[in-house]
Amino acid sequence: MTEQEYLIERLEDQISWYDKKSGQAQRYYKWMKRLVIIISASIPLFVGFIAEAKVWATIVGTLGVIIAGIEGWLSLSKYHENWIEYRSICETLKHEKYMFLTKTGVYNGIEDPFKYFVERVESIISKENVNWANLNSKNNGG
Repeated sequence: MTEQEYLIERLEDQISWYDKKSGQAQRYYKWMKRLVIIISASIPLFVGFIAEAKVWATIVGTLGVIIAGIEGWLSLSKYHENWIEYRSICETLKHEKYMFLTKTGVYNGIEDPFKYFVERVESIISKENVNWANLNSKNNGG
């Protein structure tokens, strides 16, 4: 595989994937947290109506169940953790790419910078895959 093929077919593909997944996780996380804030803020308002009609007690209880459900889902889905992790990896891969292309930093003056670059990029990707597997095995009781 040539440098150009590796940069396009492997590295750019990975950067794009992590960028997309980071943005998606961020949107899901923020959307659900906003929903929790809105529902939580409405509970004190609805509690004031309980004395007038018992249906408000059911509404308040239901809102509490919805909040617990959303928070539970956020805990299981790890949107916040994935957002941060994916963004970090994306930015690390971009940094590595620009250091290689400009032959600066660790690539300055070494004999075979492309080989070293591939090893570093694959190490970053591999480390993330191991972290993901460990995180998911802990979530599944493993």
